Amino acid sequence: MPKKNNHRRRFRLPRPTSWRGLFVKLAIAGLVPLLVFFAYCDAKVRGAFDPQRYDQPAKVYARPLVLASGAVLTSYELEEELRNLGYRQLRLVNEPGSYLRQGDMFTIYLRPFDFADGHRKAKKITVEMAATTVRVVRNALGERIAEEQLDPTVIGGVYPGRHEDRLMLSLDEVPEMLVETLLQVEDRHFYSHFGLSPRSIARALVVNIKAGRTVQGGSTLTQQLVKNTLLTNERSLWRKFKEAAMSLLTELHYSKDRILEAYINEVYLGQEGNRAIHGFGLAARHYFNRPLQELDLAQVSMLVGLVKGPSYYDPWRHPQRATSRRNTVLAELAEEGWLNAEQLEAWKKEPLSLSKSSALAGVYPAYVDLVRRQLSRDYARQDLQKNGLRIFTPFDPLLQRRAEAATAKALSQLAERKKDLQVAMVVTAVDSGDVVAVIGGRQPRYAGFNRALDALRPIGSLAKPAVYLTALNQPDKYTLLTKLRDEPLSVPNADGTLWRPSNYGRKAHGMVPLHKALSHSYNLATANLGLDLGLSDVMDMFQRLGVHRPLLEVPSMLLGAAELAPIEVAAMYQTIAADGRYTPLRTIYAVSDAKGKPLARYPQQPQQVIDAAPVHLLQYAMLETVREGTGKSVYRVLPKDYRVAGKTGTSNDTRDSWFAGFAGDYLAVVWMGLDNNASTGLTGASGALRVWRQFMAEASTEQMPFAQRSNMEYLWVDAESGLRTQSWCENARYVPFIKGSEPRQSGGCAPDGEKMWNWFKGIFD
Repeated sequence: MPKKNNHRRRFRLPRPTSWRGLFVKLAIAGLVPLLVFFAYCDAKVRGAFDPQRYDQPAKVYARPLVLASGAVLTSYELEEELRNLGYRQLRLVNEPGSYLRQGDMFTIYLRPFDFADGHRKAKKITVEMAATTVRVVRNALGERIAEEQLDPTVIGGVYPGRHEDRLMLSLDEVPEMLVETLLQVEDRHFYSHFGLSPRSIARALVVNIKAGRTVQGGSTLTQQLVKNTLLTNERSLWRKFKEAAMSLLTELHYSKDRILEAYINEVYLGQEGNRAIHGFGLAARHYFNRPLQELDLAQVSMLVGLVKGPSYYDPWRHPQRATSRRNTVLAELAEEGWLNAEQLEAWKKEPLSLSKSSALAGVYPAYVDLVRRQLSRDYARQDLQKNGLRIFTPFDPLLQRRAEAATAKALSQLAERKKDLQVAMVVTAVDSGDVVAVIGGRQPRYAGFNRALDALRPIGSLAKPAVYLTALNQPDKYTLLTKLRDEPLSVPNADGTLWRPSNYGRKAHGMVPLHKALSHSYNLATANLGLDLGLSDVMDMFQRLGVHRPLLEVPSMLLGAAELAPIEVAAMYQTIAADGRYTPLRTIYAVSDAKGKPLARYPQQPQQVIDAAPVHLLQYAMLETVREGTGKSVYRVLPKDYRVAGKTGTSNDTRDSWFAGFAGDYLAVVWMGLDNNASTGLTGASGALRVWRQFMAEASTEQMPFAQRSNMEYLWVDAESGLRTQSWCENARYVPFIKGSEPRQSGGCAPDGEKMWNWFKGIFD
């Protein structure tokens, strides 16, 4: 029994010495968790809203549009560029970001900008336009100046894992109009409460009870800031309790101005693809492509209205909702006496005035992907995501839009044949090797698989110029008139099978001149020639042209079994277009830090890897390709007298359709195919060429130069026999030869009256 009593006594509560002692112990026991909770909240709040904590993603800029006398540009294109940059047309041009057009005369007030080579202050200029060029540029004093450039636009960035982006502003940089409108709509008593507003909570409770649903919140700006920055979207009393505690602590640690500044930079205001738009500074750029300081009252009211629900009031997807919400904000301002009835109605009639047609209209993921890959070679990812680097590129939005329009038109024309047809395109500047436009798929504004960089596909007949250039680089053995065997052949493969190529159409043509074999893309002639030259020499030519991917030395490579991405094909054809000068394709020309200090430059250093003379002969044959050969449908769109050169490409079973070609200003490579590698039924001429010719018709303003060279001889020859002849003779052709390789014998013909010269006579400048 004693043991049993002792056992019970062990589990009884001890008798307190006094009720006061018990109260103190219980108070201490309950206070400890509360103190721990507040310490945790305090640690979370401290430093949470310092500017240094925010990531500053690297920003990628397009090229600035240069305005100089003689620059090729129309008045329409200049005004289009100004509008895309968010410049407003005003009768009185008295502030940065405004312009006035009077016929072909533009008055432009340029914004300040930190370019790669230094700061440019805001300034006023006048630009007088001719029909297709800039006639003259003058400064504010009316003095003629050499050139000026518009501020470039941001085309993307390198974002942190959360894909958040913001444009940090100090409170001094925020227009008072925005501050007053925001406080009026979201938190009228911001400067008098202590983080929580019992009055707002009570008012919201009454409104919600009357409505029978939640139509109004009682959160202060401080609570919103805490919720968006430090807490999850969980809906619970515990989360609300943490929000309240952290809001009180935030008010304890930070001044009202600092809290307001943090809110203005942090609030979520929209989405651009997978990039979250935070803060009013970036939102002004996202929706209107203007600095926050340039917005008018209607635009500020729309942004403030978005705080309630950026997705629900998205002005692109739901313009009526956005307009209604903006007008509600304006009405609240009128209630406070800031607007009279007439002013309110006038502002309500204002259009939304968005700077682009959709949230993704200014997004170029395929090009930015290429930039990001180049940056990764020189910069740590953390530097690109946090340090606010400024990346300057040669990307041209005008050319990109033309490339997108050309691809959209071609895909529409071919939709009945193949609905899932994909496309990729790379455009470079011939004189510099700069990549100026990239399309990674049929939906170019959406990030995803970048076919321009990563789609490795057989290039088909685009490989042939490397074979023919290998031959023409031996002028003692080969000229444009050298006869080649377009005859069947059979070559053993390593696995014991036989490689038996055939021509498109299954027809052999016997002995054909070299230039015709290329321009008409004869497989048998190319294969025989390549085997005669030696596979190793041809593969070496690929490398010299700029193909750095290892290629197998097998016969099928002669006809394009090599799998390359469009960007690699562009590098190869860039060397051909540049007369044998190899230049690595460039997507970045300068990098500066967040304050505009130059960090790096990327100058081009072209190398003459192939003598210009044999390249000149190859270009001749590629001119013939689009005049008489497989690419002649080019001139269904281009002017008949506009010189361009190119090559079609089709892989086995018409799985891949290619075209690569160039004018004097731009080179473009286009691929079409299906992601599942099924047959498209399209050749290079019936598919990719449609895109290329439409783009060149709208973008190119400089035809391919083809001047006579001092180290070459230009002769009239008989196209069949290869002997010298006269311009009036049958089959006469004006052909270039490297000196010493020209024919010595003449065939001649009776001078029965001079005939119309062959078009080749007219291809020379």
